Amino acid sequence: MALDGPIDQTMSRKAMKAEYLDAETELTLAYAWRDRRDEAALHRLINAYMRLAISVAARFRRYGAPMNDLIQEAGLGLMKAAEKFDPDRGVRFSTYAVWWIRAGVQDYVMRNWSMVRTGSTSGQKALFFNMKRVQAKLEREARERGEMLDQHQLRARIAQEVGVPLSDVEMMEGRLAGSDFSLNATQATDDDGRAWIDALEDDTAQAEELVTDAHDGAALRRWLSVAMQALSAREQHIVRERKLREEPRTLESLGEELGLSKERVRQLEVAALGKMRRSLETQSIEVRNLLG
Repeated sequence: MALDGPIDQTMSRKAMKAEYLDAETELTLAYAWRDRRDEAALHRLINAYMRLAISVAARFRRYGAPMNDLIQEAGLGLMKAAEKFDPDRGVRFSTYAVWWIRAGVQDYVMRNWSMVRTGSTSGQKALFFNMKRVQAKLEREARERGEMLDQHQLRARIAQEVGVPLSDVEMMEGRLAGSDFSLNATQATDDDGRAWIDALEDDTAQAEELVTDAHDGAALRRWLSVAMQALSAREQHIVRERKLREEPRTLESLGEELGLSKERVRQLEVAALGKMRRSLETQSIEVRNLLG
């Protein structure tokens, strides 16, 4: 098994020289780790099955991830398997561990395939790793029947074969169509080409919008100040505590402070807001009249 570099080769050689465990020895080590947390037993179990982790990791090289990283993720999966393995179930550790190893490597591949999240559900994961194989199988079977499938028919049959919605197939097809590109890359091959990021629309506020927002904000604050001045001291206090605090106070707590019932505080609040609304409406009419 050819690997990427010296680290991979060293790990591979070490793993291939590790002992093969028979069922009885494997069971003894599993009990020792589960019941007594015997780290020596854990290390022996992990070392014996590291060749399995490397073998699983190697199957995912075609997705472009560094082999060292794949082996690391496979090793983490192997350790999770050892942590969760129950020897009382009568299953070989290798049979149990391969599921955790594969799941860890698959998650790593999907996380690093694209900056855009490729998929999170079991169906989307099945699509990511099996879509091309299923597509090739369906196309081959269709040719053998003398049938021509258009893209829509092919996607529909992939969805049926994998057991996922058609929308998931369409989404995954786009995800697998190409890799990510840097927005700092130039659109042309020469050095004078414009970067892709320069073609994006600037959605930040422009100078005119900033000035308008500042002017409108100042006017609104003046109107609110005038409206508040029209209220009594008690009404101002209720409005501040109920509407202007980050965490508004309850009617009950204000009632206890003011010596009023909760219902009476609510009535005063409604009346105060009504006064403020009328004041704001009067001010807006006056401004329109001045501008008109």
